[in-house]
Amino acid sequence: MQVVKASEMKALDEWFIKEVGVPAEMLMERAGLSVAEAIFEAYPVETYGSVLVVCGPGNNGGDGMVCARHLVNLGYEVEVVLLAEKETYQGEALTNLKVLENLGFMPEEVGYIVEFRKVLYDFSPEIMVDAIFGTGLKRPIEGNLAAIVEEINLYRENRGCKVVAVDMPSGVCADTGEVLGTAVKADLTVTFELPKLGQFFYPGKEYVGRLKVCPIGFFKPLLEKRAPKRYLIDLEWAKKVFRPRKGYTHKGLFGHLLVLAGSKGKSGAGLLSALGGLRAGAGLVTLASTKTLQPVYASMLPEVLTSGLEEGLTGEVSYTNLESLLDLCEKKTALVVGPGLGLGEEVKRLFWELLERVKVPVLIDADGLTIASEKPERLKELPCPKVLTPHPGEAERLLKISKREILRDPVTAAKKLVDLTGAVVVLKGPHTVISSTDGREGISVWDVPGLSQGGTGDVLSGVIGALMSQRYDLFEAACLGVFLHGWAGEKLASEKGPFGYLASEVANKIPEVLKEICDDRP
Repeated sequence: MQVVKASEMKALDEWFIKEVGVPAEMLMERAGLSVAEAIFEAYPVETYGSVLVVCGPGNNGGDGMVCARHLVNLGYEVEVVLLAEKETYQGEALTNLKVLENLGFMPEEVGYIVEFRKVLYDFSPEIMVDAIFGTGLKRPIEGNLAAIVEEINLYRENRGCKVVAVDMPSGVCADTGEVLGTAVKADLTVTFELPKLGQFFYPGKEYVGRLKVCPIGFFKPLLEKRAPKRYLIDLEWAKKVFRPRKGYTHKGLFGHLLVLAGSKGKSGAGLLSALGGLRAGAGLVTLASTKTLQPVYASMLPEVLTSGLEEGLTGEVSYTNLESLLDLCEKKTALVVGPGLGLGEEVKRLFWELLERVKVPVLIDADGLTIASEKPERLKELPCPKVLTPHPGEAERLLKISKREILRDPVTAAKKLVDLTGAVVVLKGPHTVISSTDGREGISVWDVPGLSQGGTGDVLSGVIGALMSQRYDLFEAACLGVFLHGWAGEKLASEKGPFGYLASEVANKIPEVLKEICDDRP
């Protein structure tokens, strides 16, 4: 399933109406009906019998009017309030307003908070439908409208009223999840055809409640073709991309991943990356680190091959290993570089000169990203295919912009990183964003707070590196790795508790989620 911005959804609407010839009235009818049916399913009329539909001045208000009509048919007691004068309604919204009036409804115009409070508390609804702004809002909600939104939230909190948002909770930016002044806090959001970006990112996600995506009459093959190549990375997507193993196989078919990681005081990072690579199915994994750490790794993870490298005075890999590392890379299918590698001058020199000469796909993480942030433009000049996996702090150093700006709009930040570095970028966080050089984007379905612990990012690097070594397309390797990693964390959260599980446990959970992908394939 693809994910869209408000402007992209508007363009799709217009194209289906003007070019395909789908009647706008039909789309509004289907939209309002789908909201009514979602309410009937989630909040049965036997328990929640009364509904107040709050309609704004545009098409979102028109959707609400259609919803009101169908709710009556389903047995609810319904009242409708208009937050604009009747004379301001146009097009399909005006048509449906007239339909309501012809059916005997008397929608009440409410311009001030005092009037809204009177309607609200006189009627005392058990459900409210937010059909005020939807995805079209571009500026902060102010004045009486802000007061009405706050009253909706207060009533919901005090009375246990269920709030259902039409397409988008009013006040939440559909592109970023930013709250524009104030916003309706919904229990259920019914959005149309495709989910919107702002429904996945904080703080807006906290206002969405449960998200339900409903078709309203678009022709699916055309929708998929014309919508942006921005995908929700969920089980459906993963099943399409994942390549199961059948028939005669051997380790040579599934790549050989080289992990260059670890230093004095940071030994665990290399071990966790290698473990992630093994658990995600790389045929072989070689962990290259200092000679001091080689016996530690060999004893803790006997399945991994090791390569002991000369180390400098700081306990980091020495620059003198350059030629031997290039030799090691010759027979490998992917390279992970950076976890726990260190930040000494020798390591920095080794990092750049190695990457200027290797030809295998490279994943850069952790200390590698910190080194790269000193001259991020050099990354674009490297001949090797690249994947970067920054968290927001590392992205801040690479882009030289504030973390606040990155968190406000992670999709744009990831695209900026792609343009700067020429790499596939995995911008980690809730609903991790993956952005590719060919314009494809991925939004992870997972939001797992328990993964916010040391070492889990190292595991992710190994998982993606293993998929790269198995010759998945770099974007698909990054997206599939993020999906497997997130699902493993989600399973641990449900089994053990919301946080406190270990990074190694995340890695060890990967085969279980791989099994479920295989079992769930058609």
